[in-house]
Amino acid sequence: MKMDYNINAMYFSPTGTTEKTVTEIAGGISDKSITKIDFTLPAARNQEISFSEKDIVVFGVPVYAGRVPNILLKFLNSISGSGALAVAVVSYGNRNYDDALIELKDILESVGFNVIAAASFIGEHSFSKTLGKNRPDSEDIIKAEKFGRNIFAKISENRLSDFLKVKGNKPYRPYYMPKNRQGESVNIRKVTPKTDENCIDCKICADVCPMGSIDYDDVSVLKGICIKCGACIKKCPVGAKYYDDEDYLRHKKELEVDFASRREPEMFI
Repeated sequence: MKMDYNINAMYFSPTGTTEKTVTEIAGGISDKSITKIDFTLPAARNQEISFSEKDIVVFGVPVYAGRVPNILLKFLNSISGSGALAVAVVSYGNRNYDDALIELKDILESVGFNVIAAASFIGEHSFSKTLGKNRPDSEDIIKAEKFGRNIFAKISENRLSDFLKVKGNKPYRPYYMPKNRQGESVNIRKVTPKTDENCIDCKICADVCPMGSIDYDDVSVLKGICIKCGACIKKCPVGAKYYDDEDYLRHKKELEVDFASRREPEMFI
């Protein structure tokens, strides 16, 4: 069958892991040219975006606290699906994706997409350089491309009306929260990165911050919220960005120990 649809890969991907997975899935669906729509930076989320029945959109977001990042909800609900086909994809840091996938599917359907497939993939955790290290890796990429080919088969065989069930709870569970040494829930939302004397003022951290929160004139200053995406830390060429909050660091270590065993992608079609 000839693929008559426009193929789109659309993603929020501060550290590049979601982008990589979504692009591979889109490439598996068709060898046609893929239109990439990156809404990671603030300016991209100020644009009006709409699709038509001639589009397929492989749509990816990372999992934050077991859910779709709440800072994206306003933008996501502004998109017009208009009957386009969609593939819902979430990437998570090897802990769990909880209710993020079913939430993303629901959001896409609410704005007019026909969601025909969904998947969870693993990416290196935003808090860590060891948890989910270097993922998606070569095994994940093979699975992503094969998943895309299976989606192509579903379209070719005209099975678009097949019922799609994905893993997750409804109503959605509360956002996942870490606990302190006393077993009490702690809120790390206000934790922000620090800057040490190694900083060379290259401005990369300000350029990559998805919230536009790092002051360009003084990159040690945060002028907005931090979503703990890890972009400023992982992309700093001299390792000058870091967190020193006790609860954050304890949670990071806990994640690295408790969830070290490799998780595998889950696909629904």
